[in-house]
Amino acid sequence: MNIGIFGYGKMGKMIEKIALQRNHIIVSKVDLETKEVDYSAMDIAIDFSSPETAYKNIESCLNHNVPIVSGTTGWLKDYEKAISLCKQKNGAFIYASNFSLGVNLFFEMNRYLARMMTNLPQYEVSIEETHHLEKLDAPSGTAITLAEDIIKDSSYEGWELEKSSERNIPITSKRIADEYGTHIVAYENEVDQISIKHKAFSREGFALGAVVAAEWLVRKNGVFTMKDVLKLG
Repeated sequence: MNIGIFGYGKMGKMIEKIALQRNHIIVSKVDLETKEVDYSAMDIAIDFSSPETAYKNIESCLNHNVPIVSGTTGWLKDYEKAISLCKQKNGAFIYASNFSLGVNLFFEMNRYLARMMTNLPQYEVSIEETHHLEKLDAPSGTAITLAEDIIKDSSYEGWELEKSSERNIPITSKRIADEYGTHIVAYENEVDQISIKHKAFSREGFALGAVVAAEWLVRKNGVFTMKDVLKLG
């Protein structure tokens, strides 16, 4: 595939490395200094830019008939617009808060555990996420996905940073050096705790998942998720 990378930071560079290892070609590396973009050379685009530029990148790709995979978080106020535009243009689009293959299996475990805990209200759930100091958004998109999936199968109405309401799931965000991403979902009462955990050891898992998603999306039309890519539905 001929791949355009939007956002050429640490993740963009890792995506480039993985893509080249899998015999793909990087035809464009787009960042804030890029003045012109040749969309005609791209078979697909992968976006790991910033919350401020993500929707613009998605919009531009869809308007130029370029399928796009986006792993940027913090821009989801425009998500419905992206879906609408993709359908209007008969394009192809995947967004995931986390492209790690392991994290997407973790999402499935979280949904399964949430369904099991539905009839055990004595347990209170909480989420903790830890990332590197450069991560711009808090809580992480992955933590939000975990919370939203729990809400679907529980009496919780929303989520919030730290705890101030019994109706919301508390999320604790930590930022430390040399941390690639750890997420813990815990159910606790006065006698015990049940928890599940995913810990990333490098950015490579996120980059590999994004490239695998891009390989899957080429020559398709529609709005998809990693559940479609991994056949987890």
